[in-house]
Amino acid sequence: MASTSFDLTGRRAMVTGASRGIGQAIAHALAKAGCDVAISARKIENLAETAGLIEKEGRRAATVAQDVRDPTDAAGGVEAAADQLGGLDILINNAGFEHVSPSLHVDQALWDSIVDTNLKGAFFAAQAAGRIMAKAGSGGSIVNLCSLTSYVGVPTAVPYGASKSGLLGMTRALATEWAERGIRVNAIAPGYFRTAMTEVFYEDKEWQQRMLSRIPQRRFGEESDVGGVVIFLCSNAAAYVTGHCIPVDGGYLASV
Repeated sequence: MASTSFDLTGRRAMVTGASRGIGQAIAHALAKAGCDVAISARKIENLAETAGLIEKEGRRAATVAQDVRDPTDAAGGVEAAADQLGGLDILINNAGFEHVSPSLHVDQALWDSIVDTNLKGAFFAAQAAGRIMAKAGSGGSIVNLCSLTSYVGVPTAVPYGASKSGLLGMTRALATEWAERGIRVNAIAPGYFRTAMTEVFYEDKEWQQRMLSRIPQRRFGEESDVGGVVIFLCSNAAAYVTGHCIPVDGGYLASV
């Protein structure tokens, strides 16, 4: 029973921002679990490596050029993915952007770039997926990529924290509204993961040691740490789970 509950064979999934890092790891994990996977990025040529990982698992990879900062493109990318896969059962809102800056130096352009990517884009992608899933009548699962900044304040990350706090609120609101349609909406909050987007932090060795001392497992997250949680949230094993965010943080939030 347990292994069947986690099986995603035949499901059709989309992962936004899947050219590298956590998005790539999630797309690969979904393929291993049996999904055909559509992946998106601003430049379609950047998706070749991820597509290869999916195809090596014997699953279909569909590639979509998508800039989630534009609501029309955020929705259109989801629709294009569904057209290529013949439907959509799973959406992973992973596309994100961060740029650290003291709050007194944040201008409107930086604010809009971060919030439009992380929050507005996620909403309009989810809206498009929700419409497709509702029309099909078979339900579905949406997983949003929140952050530790959805829960705690981080200096020099005000626009990012605002966007990810808003994403947590959006997750809960959509979950309550769409539950009657069989659409579950959840989130995960990765802790400290070393990715291209967060590399600026890890260049500081003192910062690394300080943060490791605050993480009970005494290690930073690895990209493979997120796949199992996403598979659980998208599977029948989580059929009665909606509106929640699972931290994947080595115990950080439990210790603060």
